[in-house]
Order: sequence, then C-alpha cells, then structure tokens
Amino acid sequence: MRLGVLDVGSNTVHLLVVDAHPGARPLPAHSHKAELRLAELLDGQGAIAPAGVERLIATVADAVRVAEDKGCEEMLPFATSAVREASNADAVLAQVKTETGIDLQVLTGEEEARLTFLAARRWFGWSAGKLLLLDIGGGSLEIAYGIDEEPDAAVSLPLGAGRLTAGWLPGDPPETDDVRTLRRHVRAQIARTVGEFTRFGRPDHVVATSKTFKQLARIAGAPGSGEGLYVQRFLGRAALEEWVPRLAAMSAGERAALPGVSEGRAPQLLAGALVAEGAMDLFGVDALEICPWALREGVILRRLDHLPEE
Repeated sequence: MRLGVLDVGSNTVHLLVVDAHPGARPLPAHSHKAELRLAELLDGQGAIAPAGVERLIATVADAVRVAEDKGCEEMLPFATSAVREASNADAVLAQVKTETGIDLQVLTGEEEARLTFLAARRWFGWSAGKLLLLDIGGGSLEIAYGIDEEPDAAVSLPLGAGRLTAGWLPGDPPETDDVRTLRRHVRAQIARTVGEFTRFGRPDHVVATSKTFKQLARIAGAPGSGEGLYVQRFLGRAALEEWVPRLAAMSAGERAALPGVSEGRAPQLLAGALVAEGAMDLFGVDALEICPWALREGVILRRLDHLPEE
C-alpha cells in the first residue's frame, strides 16, 4: 500500500510518500517538504501566532494535495514539540482538522524517542546488540537505549537546535559568553539523565539520526548524500570537538557554505553541535554511526506492524 507520512516538526513540514507492506522495508516514492519553523512563530505567551496558524494550515493543505496526487491510500499525520508545547495547541489542532481534514496526532517526547529507536533497531538489526540512540530535532533532543525493539529507557529534553538558537544565541556570529552559557546549560540538562541509561551498562553500538547529526558528520568528513543511502557514515567526538569553536566563530552565511549544510539549517548548526558534543562526552561516546531511518520511518513501521497479514 502507498502511505503518506506527514511530519509537522519544529523546523519543517515533511510529507514522505512510501510504498509499504508488512514484512518489507518501506520504499520511498516521493518527498515533499516546506520550511515553516513553527518554533520561531510563537508569541510572548507561547502560542502559535495567527499568521503561523494560517501558514501551517496552508502547508498541510498543500501536503494533502500532493499525497492525493501521488495516490496515497492512507495518511499518517503527526506533530512534535513545536505544536506539543504551544499554549494554544488544542485550538490549532482543531482548526487544522476543520480546514484540511487532517487530524494531527501529537506525539509525546517519549513516543518520539521510542519510535525513532524502533526505526534504528530495524535498520541495524539484532546484531547491533544494545543500542544507544541520539536524535537532535528543532525543538528537542531524544535519547533511547535498549536491546529489543522497545527501549529500556527513553527521554526527551528541550534541547532542540532551533529552540536553543532562538533562545540563547542571538548574535551572528554569537558572542563568546553566550556560547559558553549555552554549553553549560546543555551539559547540565543532559547530565541529569545520564544515570537513567548508564545503569543498563555500556551500549554495543551508538547511533544518531536527524539532519543536525548528518550535517555534522558531513563537515567532519563523512561521505555526502550522493554516495548513496547504504554507505556507512560516522561522527567522531574528537573531530566534533575541533569543529565546535570553528562553527562558533562563523556567521550563518559562512556555515551555509560548508559541505552538506543547508542555508535554512546553518543558523542552528552551532547549537546542534554543542548538544551533540555534550551528549557524546557525557555518555562517553568516542564515535557514533549515522542512521538513515528516523521518526518518520518509525511511524511507518509501527503502522505496518498493525496491518493484517495478506
């Protein structure tokens, strides 16, 4: 069957169209995305402003038209931290449903972590052993650990690259004191959770998903997207530690000129690097592998698990 997965995230609204069947890997058929940056469209009370709601509705309606054009039999629409944490989330969700017919399901942070972990487990398989997963989104950082398809521990922290950039790094390039203050904040937040995971022992394999990790791995020397989906890509902590001060000294425009870094994501890359560096350091990770599958694939796989066998 052809499924459309509509991901309303903090940075983008992404429709992924896949051909999927129980027992088979989902095959991407089409990708449609729009940069909305919902996390930056909140007013002083933490609500999504009217202009932002209008843009969200228009973007969702456009995605629905694309899904229909591509022959999707079913839509799997979900929203993450930007909508989840908006003070007017219920009203926004109701308005989206009224005007587009799409009933966005808001995932909790823990659900995000668990579904992303499922995708990583299916990608790497049982031979990967105990997995530690890190995922940096626009609004939050997800961490999960386990040996099965359901993680033994899963948490979500408000350490997304977009959120931190907007709240902590106003300069371009940022002030040195602002970078140092954000670094302390990030590490204090992550340190509170480390014990929840280390009690299970050291992982056999550490993996990371998200655009932030992919871009950091790329600038640190990993193969580009043109090399294909199945090429292994790694990010080492030593290389990342060398890049953090370099990124801090760059403007957003200079970061956008780096290999694999998009103009839209460039302003957030430093904050994402500080989160990645802090997580790898505090969890004692020397290197991690980039996983091509993430939350959207986890949502697809969970849906397929509940389809009857033909």
